[in-house]
Amino acid sequence: MTANDGARSTAVPVNGLLLLNKPAGITSNQALQKVKRLLRAKKAGHTGSLDPAATGMLPLCFGEATKVCAYLLEADKTYRVVARLGEATNTGDADGEITETAEVPDLDRRGWEQLLEKFRGEIEQVPPMFSALKKDGKRLYELARKGLVVDRDARRIRIHDIRLLESSGNRLVLRVHCSKGTYIRTLVEDIARAAGTVAHTARLHRETVGQFRAEDMLDLAGAERVAEAGPEALRARLLPADTALSSWPDCHLPEDAAERFCSGQAVAEAAGGAQGLVRVYAGEERFLGVGQLGSDGMLAPRRIFRLAG
Repeated sequence: MTANDGARSTAVPVNGLLLLNKPAGITSNQALQKVKRLLRAKKAGHTGSLDPAATGMLPLCFGEATKVCAYLLEADKTYRVVARLGEATNTGDADGEITETAEVPDLDRRGWEQLLEKFRGEIEQVPPMFSALKKDGKRLYELARKGLVVDRDARRIRIHDIRLLESSGNRLVLRVHCSKGTYIRTLVEDIARAAGTVAHTARLHRETVGQFRAEDMLDLAGAERVAEAGPEALRARLLPADTALSSWPDCHLPEDAAERFCSGQAVAEAAGGAQGLVRVYAGEERFLGVGQLGSDGMLAPRRIFRLAG
């Protein structure tokens, strides 16, 4: 039996979320696999991949918590981005090769802020070639590595806010609060183009995903230190699955209704009020899953979480 076989044989069901502060230089999946081994968890997934060069918040989901991945993909995100003006690269970030240079415009802070105002709200964005999106069954980055460029449809995204933190020479530092599907590398290129120059993303750090707080993140070295005391020590740092849905309205069911809900039946929700997707609990605290509350007051199960009661 190999060492990997031994690691797999000792894996156990682990439920919860870990907010990893991903380091630069590894893929999101590599980061996930490292933490999965530390936890000795059977099932794991992540939401919202970060480029290898990027750092910051990467929600890792384990066991039943993987069921929130689809909902987290819809979440807004906040980034701190350092742009290098005057140099474009083929990948849009510092890992690529310089493909174009241009003069850096002599804009003061007021000039940059006026330009950035054009990028707030709903805008059209063409995804970059170096992305995981597919065209005719092929990943765009696979085509890009062969030197190919294909047409991509523009997508509508929302920039909730964009703030200028610093502008000095060829360095521009921004904080961007945006919707899902936003490519910061492309945003930086579009801002530079509007200013009459070119640019690439020199550094990118994701500060928040949805309602998660930056202070709840744990870096990889910290996770390894905690796990030195055993996987149980690191498991104790996991957040409950319903933390990912904390901004949603909640419904609390008596035990008899909770049993019917978990068996796939719609139940009457006397509290009323909210409609749409809600968090569902048995009593005050035991999380059952995601329900759909209709205008008729009926609560239909959408995703059941089989958590220890």
